[in-house]
Amino acid sequence: MYKIFFNLVFQRMDPEKAHHLAFRWIRLAVRIPVLRTFVAAALAPRYRELRTEAFGLRMHGPFGLAAGFDKNAVAVDGMAMLGFDHIEIGTVTGEAQPGNPKKRLFRLVPDRALINRMGFNNEGSLAVAARLASREPVFKTVVGVNIGKTKVVPEAEAVGDYVKSAERLAPFADYLVVNVSSPNTPGLRNLQATEALRPLLTAVREAADRIVANRRVPLLVKIAPDLADEDVDAVADLAVELGLDGIIATNTTIAREGLRSEASLVKETGGLSGAPLKERSLEVLRRLYARVGDRITLVGVGGVENAEDVWQRILAGATLVQGYSAFVYEGPFWSRAIHKGLAARLRTSPYATLADAVGADVRKTA
Repeated sequence: MYKIFFNLVFQRMDPEKAHHLAFRWIRLAVRIPVLRTFVAAALAPRYRELRTEAFGLRMHGPFGLAAGFDKNAVAVDGMAMLGFDHIEIGTVTGEAQPGNPKKRLFRLVPDRALINRMGFNNEGSLAVAARLASREPVFKTVVGVNIGKTKVVPEAEAVGDYVKSAERLAPFADYLVVNVSSPNTPGLRNLQATEALRPLLTAVREAADRIVANRRVPLLVKIAPDLADEDVDAVADLAVELGLDGIIATNTTIAREGLRSEASLVKETGGLSGAPLKERSLEVLRRLYARVGDRITLVGVGGVENAEDVWQRILAGATLVQGYSAFVYEGPFWSRAIHKGLAARLRTSPYATLADAVGADVRKTA
């Protein structure tokens, strides 16, 4: 049913307008008690065997919504209603910014992919912090907060900009993510170099600890799939050295190889997400797990379309898995299908729990 609707309506609309329309519907549905109860019962059934623990947090399952969909924390309950086990909001910057000029979001339907050059459009850390502070949860869910650099802030002043966001948002974050891997903010990916990343992560860790004294806010870093293998290793080693809680692998890619969509779309600048990212993201994840093992929690994202993709990422070392782009193509029953398929795979596997399966394929080849 959704695929027919997508072909007849959404595919004919500007992608960003379609996103906002779907967003409004989700937010409206969650405001109506009877409707949200019905929707959650239909789209978010729970499977006891999928219960997951990460960063000391308990979740209904391992599958969450990646950053980018809900930039301003306005639909956390709506996305939980649709069955996502955790919601990562953002990317949020120190100051509000409109992002890059439109048109900035493109569908590559033959490739089941998206290209975006949104440019961290968001209301800024102060406004998002205020919204999270006043939130009265309808559905209990884990909320991660993804922070990035304000575009007008020079690279030399990036640490202070991230610290400002961390100070404002850490009190309301179940976990905090330092995003240094979007291709749409000039100079941002330079911060992935370990000589720049070490002081940045150290400063954000100190800020979170200073502001939130009664608990440790888990800190993660999100990396790009375009890093060379030796740079992936360097980030992994740095994360262990600094006592980071997790690594998210991976963000969007600037690569364009093997795409089938029309040339005019393929040539658009920005980050490519969706199915074409599947192989490289999984490769990076395996490499990270081989390097860090169980010392750091890994989150797999990039090219995740179905339950088999989630299962493969768990076997490759991911405790948590996230998706976004396939939601555009699969619609509101996506999370339900993934949970059902994942539970079936676990039942027919040799593993008693999902935790037992994490990294199993990598350990076999070690």
